[in-house]
Amino acid sequence: MREAFHDQLDRVFDDLAHMCGRVETAVSLATSSLLTADAEIAERVISEDKAIDRIREDLDEKAYSLLSLQAPVAGDLRILIATLRIVADLERMGDLSVHVAKIARLRVPNVAVPAPVLPLVGRMAEAAESMVAQAGNVIRTRDVQAASNLAQDDAEIDDLRRETFAQMLAEDWEHGVEAAVDLALLGRYYERIADHAVTVARGVVFVVTGENQVLAGSPGSDRF
Repeated sequence: MREAFHDQLDRVFDDLAHMCGRVETAVSLATSSLLTADAEIAERVISEDKAIDRIREDLDEKAYSLLSLQAPVAGDLRILIATLRIVADLERMGDLSVHVAKIARLRVPNVAVPAPVLPLVGRMAEAAESMVAQAGNVIRTRDVQAASNLAQDDAEIDDLRRETFAQMLAEDWEHGVEAAVDLALLGRYYERIADHAVTVARGVVFVVTGENQVLAGSPGSDRF
């Protein structure tokens, strides 16, 4: 009975890794739509977010079923509780990708990001996507050291976001309020994607060690 239960827990983590892969794709496509003013790609990100939501619903159902039917002991209970929290973070990352795609769609046929700051936003997006990929690897391997490395990478996005604000507030900013608002929102969205990736990593650390380790950059340090 316990062996079957642990097999089910392993399948839940496989599903989490799959969900994270879908989120990584969403971030990548949202960025592509943003940098190329591609409305078709933006619409794809928005419509495919429903699939991520369905994965969350399925994982929630599986976790609650295991909670109610298997009477998990302390270590297993920790895994299930962490799973429910991780899946919520992954869903939120998908939602943030939709926000990016909606800004891209709103400004078509123009690129939402002014040309002088396009490389900066591209670097921010690339860093966020890399962190989502790393979070997926942490889920698959349950590697505590990799989780710590992910937290350290979050500092890059924070620095990039500060750069975007410096450019928006510079006296020679000539792209208007609308572009400044878009840029501020985009910086926030990518920063939050990165923050949620770190929180996912913290969840995996909690699963492995049972300790509430605070990794740099993670929001809500009291969540686990």
